[in-house]
Amino acid sequence: MLEAVERKIAQFIADLDDRDATALYAKLPHGKRLRAKLILKVAGNGLSAVKTAAIVEMIHAASLLHDDVIDDAFVRRGEASLNAIYGNKTAIMLGDVLYSKGFYELNHIDREVSRVISNAVVQLSLGERNDVLLSTHFNHDKEKYLKMIYQKTASLMEASAEAAALLAGKPRVPYRIYGRNLGVAFQMIDDLLDVTQSSAQLGKPAMHDYEEGKATLPFIYLYEALPTVESAKLLRLHAQPLKAEDQLWITERMRSHGIVQRCFTEAKMLIDEAIVLMQEAGEPSLEQIAKAMIERSF
Repeated sequence: MLEAVERKIAQFIADLDDRDATALYAKLPHGKRLRAKLILKVAGNGLSAVKTAAIVEMIHAASLLHDDVIDDAFVRRGEASLNAIYGNKTAIMLGDVLYSKGFYELNHIDREVSRVISNAVVQLSLGERNDVLLSTHFNHDKEKYLKMIYQKTASLMEASAEAAALLAGKPRVPYRIYGRNLGVAFQMIDDLLDVTQSSAQLGKPAMHDYEEGKATLPFIYLYEALPTVESAKLLRLHAQPLKAEDQLWITERMRSHGIVQRCFTEAKMLIDEAIVLMQEAGEPSLEQIAKAMIERSF
């Protein structure tokens, strides 16, 4: 079914009649297409579902292009990012093209589906802005962190599930909650992997988020757990280039204070709730998508 989504994206890009945009899009790594898989699982492989999945994946790609520019990230999924190769202006403009084309094509989908996805993009943009604002200092407020990752990551996953339910004529609320839980858990695990995996495993620099000033959930919990002298050291390392010994110190403190397990357990609780919702909705096939969000190597 994903092949149909890829063909539809290719058609949308070809409709632009712009060889430069086509060539640039071809250089983007596709990723796992989690949102498209979710939409097709819930709504089937009819034309409206395929179009919606294609639009959501284009929007997601646009958000990543802008994200890489904002974060000065030069690696995406183990490859040089578009901004690293062609510069920030090109990456931003291609992102704008994908956003604009996605919204144009939304006009041909159900009106309520369009409203749900459009609102998610508003939330996504607010989340990106809040991510930048929170990175100006060490944020130790968990609620601010959770709001930001909901907006920046989970809102589009939530909208994908809810939009798919609308297309399929299914009750939207349980699917909306399912998608939101998946998105929040996914980002929690991503933030955890940034601490526990190597640069080679991540396909990007390890602990880059902390160097960029982002205090993710593992760092919030670590700050709370450390004695005063060590918490002061953690603050001194914030938004600074980390030496190998600094990374090792952080990793060891994370493990000794049980931070890794604590974060994983919290993410798993969200996934368990999502699975129960889908079992009650008679959607056992959605369990595997949920489990895939957290079953990643540590």
